Amino acid sequence: MNAPISSGLAPSDSTELHEEAQFVAWFRAVAPYIHAFKRKVFVIAFPGELVQTGKLQKTVQDIALLRALGIRVVVVHGSRPQIEEQLRLRGHASQFANGRRITDDVVLECVKEAAGEIRLDIEAAFSQGLANTPMANADIKVVSGNFVTARPVGVVNGIDFQHTGVVRKVSTEVIELALNARAVVLLSPLGYSPTGEAFNLSMEDLATSVAIAVKAEKLIFLTELSGISNAEGELQRELSEAGAKALLQSDCLTSDAASYLAHAIQACEADIARTHIVPFDIDGAALLEIFTHDGVGTMISRDDLEFLREANADDVGAILQLIEPLEADGTLLPRGRHVIERDIAHFSVIEHDAKLFGCAALYLYPEQKMAEMACLSVIPEAQGQGDGERMLKHIEQRARAAGAKLLFVLTTRTSHWFLKRGFKAASPNDLPAAKQKIYNPARNSQVYIKAL
Repeated sequence: MNAPISSGLAPSDSTELHEEAQFVAWFRAVAPYIHAFKRKVFVIAFPGELVQTGKLQKTVQDIALLRALGIRVVVVHGSRPQIEEQLRLRGHASQFANGRRITDDVVLECVKEAAGEIRLDIEAAFSQGLANTPMANADIKVVSGNFVTARPVGVVNGIDFQHTGVVRKVSTEVIELALNARAVVLLSPLGYSPTGEAFNLSMEDLATSVAIAVKAEKLIFLTELSGISNAEGELQRELSEAGAKALLQSDCLTSDAASYLAHAIQACEADIARTHIVPFDIDGAALLEIFTHDGVGTMISRDDLEFLREANADDVGAILQLIEPLEADGTLLPRGRHVIERDIAHFSVIEHDAKLFGCAALYLYPEQKMAEMACLSVIPEAQGQGDGERMLKHIEQRARAAGAKLLFVLTTRTSHWFLKRGFKAASPNDLPAAKQKIYNPARNSQVYIKAL
């Protein structure tokens, strides 16, 4: 019997090398996001429940990391459970109407106390500098103040909301100065009138208004929800503005989910590119949502994805123009016009201003509950702008709708792109039997499979 070949590494050494390789691969994978978001403004909002459940320290650590990466951050906090506790201690009942709190004199005092307590806790958390913690050497300054001018809600349908207010104006110039000075801007749910009155604001309204005013790249809600789910209870990883409006109108959401989604739609309508609704009970949820492809919550996109559509016979010529350069350099298998015409029903395209920016085809293998994405192509001038990812998500949705559980691709040059998006390396033997029969070993295409 031959002696086993030794690698010369102890098991612990091998494990360490594997972990190091994983870390390097992950760090390289997030680099494009770091480049894309540097100097951009993120508005991160969370309710008082996050503080109440002991998640503040970890959340502050994650925000500090974003700040270290060059992202400018505005933090907005809520305080509903803290207000309720103050009211309980005073023996004063809460009153709500149309989803808003009625803020009388007693409630307003409780709002001030709760907001002040949480603000101090947040400032203290950002002031940490303990060695061997994520806050070591952070030295992050927090700036807060009377940056929000508010007006009273007033009397609505005969109900006087008293000291409950809505945002009237945001001092964007002062906030910009603070952000440029590398400070984190912290806003409590209070606004002030020119006559010196204080008004109780909702965290959701305040965060959305501020994000719109400062033209934020992202509005991120860290919430007690897992995200936004449809009527069947399925988490919606991504919604277009149109899809979000349709889901909101379906009347299948809880009141909290409907409120968050309505504010996300408001942000989209005001040109905020992305709003995220993320569960705060997942450790590092904000980081996972921002720096991983699929995220952990729901992303609502400003972009109207309706230009992602199924192809028709009029698209054959444009599809040929898209794929010919990739066929010429060997990235794609050559396909003649007759093949595209025959298979046009399998294709989806991205259209903008009557021009095709990208395409991909979906072929189903229902017996194995598998599907193939083929012929993925995006015009060179649009590469790097997310069209390839949007096309992939669209094909994934089509495959799921058709009952597929696995999506596979064959590629010779773009393996890393698929690996970064959740595909795993596989073997030609893992392909459906019908696909194995036409697999060309001479081309040596690599197989990658993703669970849907």
